[in-house]
Amino acid sequence: MNITLDTYIWWETLDHDLKELLKQSLLLSDTAREWESNLLGPTKNFHDYAFIVFPAAKAYEGFLKNFFLDMNFITQKEFSGKRFRIGKALNPTLYSQEMKKHGRYKKLRLKLSVYDKVVAHCNGVELADTMWTTWKECRNILFHWFPNEKNAISLEEAESKVAQIIDTINLSYKECKI
Repeated sequence: MNITLDTYIWWETLDHDLKELLKQSLLLSDTAREWESNLLGPTKNFHDYAFIVFPAAKAYEGFLKNFFLDMNFITQKEFSGKRFRIGKALNPTLYSQEMKKHGRYKKLRLKLSVYDKVVAHCNGVELADTMWTTWKECRNILFHWFPNEKNAISLEEAESKVAQIIDTINLSYKECKI
């Protein structure tokens, strides 16, 4: 992949392990491309290239947790604990569906929804929606298997998802002026 990570303004602010994970996804992509170009015939492709996205998705999770803590969207206890779930906190519809059933919608949504905090503090819904879409498409769908849902992706799709993660991190820095 032709992505030079150290040219991004946010690169030096990332934790070392997050940098290594992003670099690993790029290396896996380049290695898979080289491997495919040296082989002939129908056996040259993997069935699923999601393994290329996994390190970048893990780095994205770390980035989001750090971002949410830095912006005071979550507490140090949530950040350090094992119970905080990005998929719940960033989902724009979860709390509206669940909490309306119990009559505690506004209070709990204000407390639990990081999505709403991103909207309020980072110039509207664009960034919050992008963060959620990237989480859903580049992590959740790839990490899970369900009957009748084949989520295998090509090398090109894997590279696109890695680029999407990097673009979302970049957008986060621009929109919230970190």
